[in-house]
Amino acid sequence: MPESNRLIDLVDDRIGRFLESRESIVLSIAPEVGPLAAFSRQFLSGGKRFRALFCYWGYRAVHDARDAGESDRLDSVIGTAAALELFHAAALVHDDIIDSSDTRRGAPSAHRRFEALHKENGWDGSAADFGTGAAVLLGDLLLGFSDDVLAETLSEAVPADRANGVRREFGRMRAEVIAGQYLDILEERSWRTGREEDLLPRAERVIVYKSAKYSVQSPLVLGGLLAGGTLGQLDTLREFGLPLGIAFQLRDDLLGVFGDSDITGKPSGDDLREGKRTVLVALARNAMPSSARHVLDELLGDPDLNDEQIRMLQSTISSSGATAEVERMIELNVQRATHALDDAPLADAAVNQLRDLTRSVSDRVA
Repeated sequence: MPESNRLIDLVDDRIGRFLESRESIVLSIAPEVGPLAAFSRQFLSGGKRFRALFCYWGYRAVHDARDAGESDRLDSVIGTAAALELFHAAALVHDDIIDSSDTRRGAPSAHRRFEALHKENGWDGSAADFGTGAAVLLGDLLLGFSDDVLAETLSEAVPADRANGVRREFGRMRAEVIAGQYLDILEERSWRTGREEDLLPRAERVIVYKSAKYSVQSPLVLGGLLAGGTLGQLDTLREFGLPLGIAFQLRDDLLGVFGDSDITGKPSGDDLREGKRTVLVALARNAMPSSARHVLDELLGDPDLNDEQIRMLQSTISSSGATAEVERMIELNVQRATHALDDAPLADAAVNQLRDLTRSVSDRVA
């Protein structure tokens, strides 16, 4: 996908130039805040850039479907895609703090980097507390940067009606992710007090608001809005994006339990140590005998689970049939997504690219 690769390069360049412009401001305050700038760059290097790609192909799907040619506004797409990636980085920093994750993409998570900085310099107080506090600030900084990039982008020759639509969609996305994250941590701590039959629908709700909408649906719609999409075109992008976003997160849940650490960059079984009450776990509990369910409930969320216990839980979950059921759900959601593109009022070439992306996000191994 040469065009996608070119888009990623342009987004990376936009992010790099923006961070460089802000780095001078940060460093002018005091040299001691240099790690905030350095870790910002490190956290924004690499990654799959799925959100940027969905934003771009959502734009192309609408723009290229027009009968009368309208000049490209690629700068606005690149800027909005960069804002999405900055928002994603902020969400990852905060997510790793909430989950007490040690790694991200095979390297130390932000709070662990700051914790190491404290230890290396022999500063007073708790290194862990310093790491957490500093990483919260880094996440806040990246969140602010995301808004700055979007504001700069929309001020550059984007028609007012389109700019207002993008702002509303971006704001909705941000609120939904935060609410979804809250529901996620709430579920980890309150699941025993709820009704057993509600565990699966609550886990599915977390998937929709914590991940599915902002990973796929909102980026698509943002691109469509930038291109001046009709209600029918935007609805098609939503109908495609939501089930694909659900498939994306279901795959992520499987990788969080069964993923190869050498590929995912996170320890195998990390979601088990973190106590994630995912759709996978809800399905496993429903299918298990009470004795196995009791063992799962007692061990899930123990940060000190050893490798043998992880393997035992993996085997128990898999033998319950839950893994196969999640795979079935992924395929069903992929089918729903691709069906939404049939006879869609969108450009054929962009639709083909979206079909290719569908398999990239649903079949991935990291």
